[in-house]
Amino acid sequence: MPRWLPRAMVLALALVACFQLGSWAFHQLTGLLINILIAFFLALAVEPAVSWMAARGMRRGLATALVFLAVTIAGLGFMVLLGSMLAGQIVDMFDSFPKYLDQVINWINQTFHTDLNRLAVQDSVLHSDWLQRYVQNSATGVLDVSAQVLGGLFQLLTVLLFSFYFAADGPRLRRALCSVLPPAKQAEVLRAWEIAVDKTGGYLYSRGLMALISGIAHYILLQALGVPYAPVLGMWVGLVSQFIPTIGTYLAGALPMLVAFTVDPWYAVWVLGFVVVYQQFENYMLQPKLTAKSVDIHPAVAFGAVIAGTALLGAVGALIAIPAVATLQAFLGAYVKRYDVTDDPRVHGRRRRTGEPGSQ
Repeated sequence: MPRWLPRAMVLALALVACFQLGSWAFHQLTGLLINILIAFFLALAVEPAVSWMAARGMRRGLATALVFLAVTIAGLGFMVLLGSMLAGQIVDMFDSFPKYLDQVINWINQTFHTDLNRLAVQDSVLHSDWLQRYVQNSATGVLDVSAQVLGGLFQLLTVLLFSFYFAADGPRLRRALCSVLPPAKQAEVLRAWEIAVDKTGGYLYSRGLMALISGIAHYILLQALGVPYAPVLGMWVGLVSQFIPTIGTYLAGALPMLVAFTVDPWYAVWVLGFVVVYQQFENYMLQPKLTAKSVDIHPAVAFGAVIAGTALLGAVGALIAIPAVATLQAFLGAYVKRYDVTDDPRVHGRRRRTGEPGSQ
């Protein structure tokens, strides 16, 4: 046996063990790494506001706390208003349930010549076996839902804590990162960081402005139609349509259509028509002007980025895909050399005619 063979076998086994240990640690820490990634992008998003207040003499820690406090108050206020609206709708539904049940029973009696009554139907439903099994299964599922809610709150606190430190200690973090790089690379890293801040912050603020405009427009329509909870529904449409990629518009329009249908079925048609018309106005008029300088990427590239982000990281990847691709596009655009395009008809989508120079 050669002398180097035992040493090579030990080295190979050590490398395999290190790989297995690293793979196991990575899978165990996947949730934490995703939370840190979300926190980093959130810190990049609030960096312009924090830097603006810090440049005017405010401490970065206090400026970061004020920004996060404003975001938290706005989020809690929206959740409280949405919860009150849903609670009110549920109460109204239960109050109107006997009337709807009487209408359904009368229709069944007239159509099928039966002799049903509401009290007998309610009694048979309340004493049915499937209802008792459903109540038992729901009681056991409450614990699972509570555990998921607590886990979600813990993840939210983790993200907020990391994003607070990333934003408050941004200069210190940049100095620590640059301290391990040669001077030639430090400028590149700082430039990439600046591009990421501009693109992520621009994406967030442009989306926030479009959400505000969309919310006001839908609020005016719902208020004019007399649909209840018009302010909350307007906020719902604005936020969901702008911050949930691809399917956000359909999710945003479904809730006000449902509420409007309870008032008048034709109101739901009006809401649907307005959502479609406003979406076209936003796509072709509003969005190009607001995002031209912040996240100017092709719609096909944005759609592909959302799909890729969803496949890699789920909903988190869908949310951060567009600012990440915009950052990468801006960074590559600063270093990729471009040339003037030749004046060829084929560049404009036209084929050369026979006999023209260069044709075959």
